[in-house]
Amino acid sequence: MNKPTATGKKVIAVNKRARFEYHIEERLEAGIALEGWEVKALRAGRVQFGDSYILLKDNEAFLFGCLINPLPTASTHITPDPTRTRRLLLHRREINRLKGLVDRKGQTVVPTSMYFTKGRVKVEIGIATGKKQHDKRKVQKDRDWERQKARIMKRG
Repeated sequence: MNKPTATGKKVIAVNKRARFEYHIEERLEAGIALEGWEVKALRAGRVQFGDSYILLKDNEAFLFGCLINPLPTASTHITPDPTRTRRLLLHRREINRLKGLVDRKGQTVVPTSMYFTKGRVKVEIGIATGKKQHDKRKVQKDRDWERQKARIMKRG
């Protein structure tokens, strides 16, 4: 797990795939309802966040597809479900606003990162629109050029 940043956040996981697949226009912070064994596993960095997505249903927001692997020392009286649906903690007006953006404008709500703030686990949510194939190719081409340019500058 990374060290705390200047803002006091300890980053647990970053969804790099979301940044590649979508243009993220706005970001929100949401709490997440977790069980005790999940928090311990997150402190150990045992999370896979890439294939997760957010579903807005019945005036609630849920995080699907986030895999939190339990520690081998997890309690014996529970049976952990690594891929269970986790509820996101947002205000009603935030959920209504997100629902309106998804329904009317056709935007997508994706999780972009997960981190600790003041001892609590938070999920950063991005309001995004999907990239076209040519946009993805351009991003990849630019990234390759930056890497190649750095190699040339390093050699002198």
